[in-house]
Amino acid sequence: MKIWLPAATFAVILRNHAAIASSEALISPTPPTPPFVEGKMFINGVVRDVAASSSSSDIQLADVYGCCASASSSSDECPEGTVLPTRVRIGTMPQMTSDHALQALQSAVAAWDGGSGAWPQTSLSGRIVAVQKFMAELKSKREEIVVTLMYEIGKNRLDAEAEFDRTMLFAEKTIRYIQTSGEFGGRGWDASNGPTRLFLSRAAVGIVLCLGPYNYPLNETYATLIPALLMGNVVILKIPTVGGLAHILTIDAFSRALPPGAINFVSGSGRTTMPPLMESGRVDSLAFIGGSLAADRLIKAHPHPHRLKVFLQLEAKNMGVYLRDLFEGGDGGDDDRVEERMDGIMKETVAGALSYNGQRCTALKLLFVPRDYSERFAGMLAERVQSMSIGLPWETTNSVYSQITPLPFAGRVDYMKALIEDAVEKGARIMNKNGGTVIGGGESTLMVPAVLYPVTPDMRVYEEEQFGPVVPIVPYDSLNEVLKYSREGKYGQQVSIFTSAADEAIAQLVDRFSTVYGKININAQCGRSPDTAPFSGRRSSAMGVMSVMNALFEFSIPTVVSYQDVGNNSELVNAFAKDSNFLQPAS
Repeated sequence: MKIWLPAATFAVILRNHAAIASSEALISPTPPTPPFVEGKMFINGVVRDVAASSSSSDIQLADVYGCCASASSSSDECPEGTVLPTRVRIGTMPQMTSDHALQALQSAVAAWDGGSGAWPQTSLSGRIVAVQKFMAELKSKREEIVVTLMYEIGKNRLDAEAEFDRTMLFAEKTIRYIQTSGEFGGRGWDASNGPTRLFLSRAAVGIVLCLGPYNYPLNETYATLIPALLMGNVVILKIPTVGGLAHILTIDAFSRALPPGAINFVSGSGRTTMPPLMESGRVDSLAFIGGSLAADRLIKAHPHPHRLKVFLQLEAKNMGVYLRDLFEGGDGGDDDRVEERMDGIMKETVAGALSYNGQRCTALKLLFVPRDYSERFAGMLAERVQSMSIGLPWETTNSVYSQITPLPFAGRVDYMKALIEDAVEKGARIMNKNGGTVIGGGESTLMVPAVLYPVTPDMRVYEEEQFGPVVPIVPYDSLNEVLKYSREGKYGQQVSIFTSAADEAIAQLVDRFSTVYGKININAQCGRSPDTAPFSGRRSSAMGVMSVMNALFEFSIPTVVSYQDVGNNSELVNAFAKDSNFLQPAS
């Protein structure tokens, strides 16, 4: 299918985006061959190619369509060489029933075996070797996974490569921390000045149900999955409905590296497959990255929620707070200094609000600007957004990959349009030309970002997390308005403060935000990195802490072996400690 806009409309959009206005500037290299990932199941260590299986009648396969296939126009209505987004079938996904999900659970229960299964009883060093083998196997799939991420969820090549590489690095850092921290592997120490002595190590929680998001399907899922496995837990991985094909590509590596049942895959409708798992009461830990409503449903389905160890990374409505001193030239009114300062601030703002089309929980989602300067700020931001390159994930503009790419599915476009329409009806303006326009029509999900100003509390986008290319700007008269929003809001992940001052007022603002947010950024966009730093949140944004170190603690329990240093007791204990897998050092 070839999709194009009328020549006049398309030409206007091209002209209004300077970075892609010229066919010389926009380079559309031959796109990578669309992937086709055949649906597989992975239960109890057995890889089942559903399409090829002679007994596949009990499993339905759903077609998966990518958001970023291309159709080159041969019409005179479009500029020569124009490549427009369309959809193409790039794989299939098994639609497991509740019975299939329970088969995965039975495998996990057997593999856990009340904590006596092969994987939880493997020494920590042995589990490290197995995970390292898995990661080595996975590296051979790098290009295939990168291309699949581009086609399925619209992530540009640079970001898709970064997601894969960061995932590998996260696993390596996690293993290095285990081996060097002294927190693991039967560390012995004196408990007091008395005769009591201790061995301390960390043991698995049990069966972990792990659900990751579509926007970082590999990286964010593995930030919980890898630590959970290293600590000896048995994992049931629910593949996301969108972004799930990358996980299918990992199945063979898991099958070769881990013992049967250590990890099982569940795919298909979460509403069908997840309730029976939770209702069984056999899930010991929930690792969930997604929306709070879905998390609440899962937790409520567990018959013993007090026994469920919960790790959640949920929504956020991260604020960017711009202080008056930025615009007033606190360095003697030097306009050049103000302009230079604002250039850096704008770069952080655009990156924070629109990296990967704003589809990040850490994105800047509501910008508070002093009213006297808010219109000027909105105009400056609109100009920056206007110059962003828009295209398919493999296209480059002046050697830079497309900054705005198609959204993963039509529902995202519909939601963005609803938020924009609501704001405009209530008095907001779209500050950048063609903001909110979908390029290509038809099946296309390639949306031009929309900068909205002025945004007021009665608009949906003021409260709701847009999770997409919509940038709302709120003018404020007093910082009390900003503090009120932070104090009364639903979420508490991060905030960014942009300032040129270094005075007591800034310190007080930091103090006030410290009891609301998990991270306060100064003159920088919100973000999860570095992975060695705690990534936390409050209220409806998070429960639990993610990082190389903290994730290990989230999925394990400190366990003590204690004895009295009297008689030959120490000699006896030290003798059997050498033979205990639990008390073996990590390396």
